[in-house]
Amino acid sequence: MRLLKSTTHADISDLSAAQFTRKASRAIVLKGEDILLLYTKRYHDYSLPGGGIDEHETNICGLIRELKEETGAHNISQVKEFGKYEEYRPWYKNNYDIVHMVSYCYTCTIDDELLTPELESHEIANGMHPTWINIHEAIAHNEHTIAHSEKKGMSIERETFLLKRIVQELLK
Repeated sequence: MRLLKSTTHADISDLSAAQFTRKASRAIVLKGEDILLLYTKRYHDYSLPGGGIDEHETNICGLIRELKEETGAHNISQVKEFGKYEEYRPWYKNNYDIVHMVSYCYTCTIDDELLTPELESHEIANGMHPTWINIHEAIAHNEHTIAHSEKKGMSIERETFLLKRIVQELLK
């Protein structure tokens, strides 16, 4: 899969420190200029649905599972590679200093009706919910959060980059 971007967090000066890799799949679901995203109240941002790929899963199986869980999407089909985004972030738990996060992004189609999401407790606590939104509005919202919010999460730069890339390549 083509590499869209590789980035290293400003707090990391030495990539030879102890690190592990976390793989995730992220879904790009478009209807014209509307895109299915997750809004998270805690961070005041929009992000692509998706998440960690379990050890026994392929990237696409992880994508389908996460998309169903987070949005209630079903009949997921026409899955196609879009690109990957890798980042090196600080890690503050035992045995590791850095997490190498690799996000595999795929376009896909779903049925129009969303079923009830099966969010995890921390996602519910963070105020996460799926929503259809105009992609340009989502980008503007995330850019405003980047510029003005102290509660933004570390993933907002990745998500905003990916949304802009989707506009450039898929909404011609």
